[in-house]
Amino acid sequence: MTQSLVTMLLWFAAIGCGLMAGVYFAFSAFVMTSLARLPPSSGIAAMTAINTDIVRSPFMPLFFGTTLAATVLAALGVLHWDAPGATAMIAGGAIYVLGMFIVTMVRNVPLNNALDRADPASAAAADLWTSYVRDWTWWNHVRTSASTVACGVFVAGLVAS
Repeated sequence: MTQSLVTMLLWFAAIGCGLMAGVYFAFSAFVMTSLARLPPSSGIAAMTAINTDIVRSPFMPLFFGTTLAATVLAALGVLHWDAPGATAMIAGGAIYVLGMFIVTMVRNVPLNNALDRADPASAAAADLWTSYVRDWTWWNHVRTSASTVACGVFVAGLVAS
């Protein structure tokens, strides 16, 4: 295993996880609370606009790049389990990929898709919005925690290697 490659991946993953944790923390700490105070049609319109813009922003390369780095680090850790920092590479990769990427794809994205299909002016949209805010935010807390923990574990891997 090339140590400089591993070090570079650990730095990228740690910084990427930290940045992702910050984005998710902002949504958990105040963005969703603020949107929830809006009338349902306005909250839905705002969240739909955010979801449209985020896939066209620098967030997406960071989202996929950090996931790829975490996956590669976990695989390298498994292949070279006796190397310094391998346990941290495996743990950080698993925590991030499962707790951030898989949760996003299995929980948050389907909720976003359902919201996108809703007619914000309909009576059903108000009920959808209430459950969306609750469920989306709960899963976002999971993503925030996973990204934060993975960041720390990757930093520990840097120290160990």
